[in-house]
Amino acid sequence: MAAMVVAGKEKGAGAAAAAAAAAAAALSQQQIDAGKYVRYTPEQVEALERVYTECPKPSSMRRQQLIRECPVLANIEPKQIKVWFQNRRCREKQRKEASRLQTVNRKLSAMNKLLMEENDRLQKQVSHLVYENGYMRQQLHTASVATTDTSCESVVTSGQHHQQQNPTPQHPQRDANNPAGLLAIAEETLAEFLSKATGTAVDWVQMVGMKPGPDSIGIIAVSHNCSGVAARACGLVSLEPTKVAEILKDRPSWFRDCRCHDVLTEIPTGNGGNIELIYMQTYAPTTLAAARDFWTLRYTTGLEDGSLVICERSLTPSTGGPSGPPAPNFVRAEMLPSGYLIRPCEGGGSMIHIVDHVDLDVWSVPEVLRPLYESPKIVAQKMTIAALRHIRQIAQESSGEIPYGGGRQPAVLRNFSQRLSRGFNDAVNGFADDGWSLINSDGVEDVTIAINASPNKLFGSNISCSPLFSANGGGVLCAKASMLLQNVPPALLVRFLREHRSEWADCGIDAYSAASLRASPYALPGLRSSSGFLGSQVILPLGHTVEHEEFLEVIRLEGHGFHQDDIVLSRDMYLLQVCSGVDENAVGACAQLVFAPIDESFADDAPLLPSGFRVIPLDAKTDAPTATRTLDLASTLEVGSGGAARSPNDTSNAYNSRSVLTIAFQFMYENHLRENVAAMARQYVRSVVASVQRVAMAISPSRLGAQIGMKHPTGFPEAHTLARWISRSYRFHTGVELLRADSQTNDTLLKLLWHHSDAIMCCSLKASPVFTFTNQAGLDMLETTLIALQDITLEKILDESGRKALCSEFPKIMQQGFAYLPGGICMSSMGRPVSYEQAVAWKVLNEEDSPHCLAFMFVNWSFV
Repeated sequence: MAAMVVAGKEKGAGAAAAAAAAAAAALSQQQIDAGKYVRYTPEQVEALERVYTECPKPSSMRRQQLIRECPVLANIEPKQIKVWFQNRRCREKQRKEASRLQTVNRKLSAMNKLLMEENDRLQKQVSHLVYENGYMRQQLHTASVATTDTSCESVVTSGQHHQQQNPTPQHPQRDANNPAGLLAIAEETLAEFLSKATGTAVDWVQMVGMKPGPDSIGIIAVSHNCSGVAARACGLVSLEPTKVAEILKDRPSWFRDCRCHDVLTEIPTGNGGNIELIYMQTYAPTTLAAARDFWTLRYTTGLEDGSLVICERSLTPSTGGPSGPPAPNFVRAEMLPSGYLIRPCEGGGSMIHIVDHVDLDVWSVPEVLRPLYESPKIVAQKMTIAALRHIRQIAQESSGEIPYGGGRQPAVLRNFSQRLSRGFNDAVNGFADDGWSLINSDGVEDVTIAINASPNKLFGSNISCSPLFSANGGGVLCAKASMLLQNVPPALLVRFLREHRSEWADCGIDAYSAASLRASPYALPGLRSSSGFLGSQVILPLGHTVEHEEFLEVIRLEGHGFHQDDIVLSRDMYLLQVCSGVDENAVGACAQLVFAPIDESFADDAPLLPSGFRVIPLDAKTDAPTATRTLDLASTLEVGSGGAARSPNDTSNAYNSRSVLTIAFQFMYENHLRENVAAMARQYVRSVVASVQRVAMAISPSRLGAQIGMKHPTGFPEAHTLARWISRSYRFHTGVELLRADSQTNDTLLKLLWHHSDAIMCCSLKASPVFTFTNQAGLDMLETTLIALQDITLEKILDESGRKALCSEFPKIMQQGFAYLPGGICMSSMGRPVSYEQAVAWKVLNEEDSPHCLAFMFVNWSFV
């Protein structure tokens, strides 16, 4: 019975196989008939490939034309040609996908290796900490040992003491002419650097928001409880180690705070490496502290596993080596063993370990500024992450992944960004060897004025100076100031300054700066009046970095927006602008907005005279003042080392942080107008400071929700409360929901009100109603901002018929609570007519059901 079953199965299997073979033969014949399997000669393939290169998907007419024009393809049918192109496109797609997957696989494998190594390092660190914990427990239980044992053995044994202090071994002075002595310092530097990069010499803490992954910048960590401040990064880039080393050694190309980087001595070593003695100067970030310089030894060598190492440390009396060149007006900082470990990856690319460890002599700066010099997060953003980002940028540019902006190569755009940043740093620091000198103030020390009568040093000898002072002689004048901001995120402030230039800029000053690029400048402008809208700006993007942390753009200031009473400008003006640090999630990032006037030609070597803003966050401290107002930094410093005095009425806020804002504006001048330009610049910077203070208070999240940011007069409710009153009053008077929300929370109501498609505005209950609030649609309709909104009255925007309709319906509004107004025309603050289908006016009641303000909703508005 079993044999019969098996035989039956074998018979069935044979029949199935025969049927499958027959089906396959039939299908093969069909495919041959369809022309899918045609053997092409090399000449035919070459002809088809030529056409494919020009047009991968030719039309039916193009294929027929191909057969007629190529005799070698005469015996092939058009349908067969079509199949060939389909297969060719399919192979190309498969090849690209396979290549992409191989690249992703290599990146994931390298990242996995990096994470495994990081895990091993963390395991060692855990073991180290467990050992220290046990040792400290033993010390606590042995009081006599804890109080009497001061021997060197206890210092060496106590890993925690060693880790906190990072003692530097003392070495005798070494002769600069003795390479063996310098090589000994170099080998010590190499060992200490590797112990930080891959070991447990420093207690590293991962930065918030820096999660490792195939598309992340890398693993970023900062030091905890060690001498100086340090940052560490591990990442992958698609460049070979030698190229990476070349980029990293060119520090001025990526370290924006580097003023000069001079290799004074270079000594080759017997192991194929080399030793360099380097003098480096760095810019001060603000006007209130001296700049830093470094005297270091840099050692470049290879390891047995094929890795490249570039390590560096300062030469001091404790480390030995020759003394560095003195520099007046600079504070000598120390670079502790730092550097780069560059390891080749399988299949190409490099794995990079970066360590930056510095001691910036924090005690030489005012106490309020010390967080700038003792924050490892700032070191991470300015040096460590900047280096890694620059390498990734170069890698993507080399691979052609980054398109050109405005027809210019990425390297040209990057050069513009660097020149803007460097020019702004030169203005903030005002070094004497660049030709800067201070001039007498008007008795108030809030604004510093410096002049430079040798502008060739600023523009470069290969760039011609402005025609403004080519005949009469002149120079460059810089007005600068610094201030302390309370509870204002730097990214939020800089983003506001970028998007709402009219809130702080004066069109007359912009016109004067633009005219300085031409042969016939305008007369000195007066400052703007307090009322009026200053014209529109158009942002024309040029390029951005890989992670969008920096933008380069051209700002077009439209000429028709300027007042004829001040300066007549018949054509548009242009600014070249770089904006960085506008990501609110970046920890310790400096936010910056720097711009310079340019002419229409926009030449690659055009002279740039940058001005702008820089906002640097200060690490919050427990003893930090909690005042919510914006303070002038000079007055804070006058209080004493303790900082600003705490007001008895101050209370703690959920958002309590500080940052330092530095402002610098540069102007060209002719010699006979120097005093006039100085007075104008001083007054202008003071007006800008006042505007920024007003903006900072308006957008402070501690004052209002960060959704809108609006400065309220005394007695005005917060934005969340006002949104609730507007919605509740509309429902009470009309019986209809204004804001349909699943949840009636304050945050939800405010968000819905802010993004409502119709323009919703509130105005005061006065004889001449003034606008106090509007949503985003209202701002767009009025062509204004929340800060300037309080200068606009209801009477200004309504036309005559609209005012008559409102007057006739006003008693009804006050009695019944609301009224519908007919459609009509109103005017924006720019004088543009706006049509609307209908308007609704209602009385907004507060918690006590008393009238608080009037609300208007303009339905389906549009510019005429």
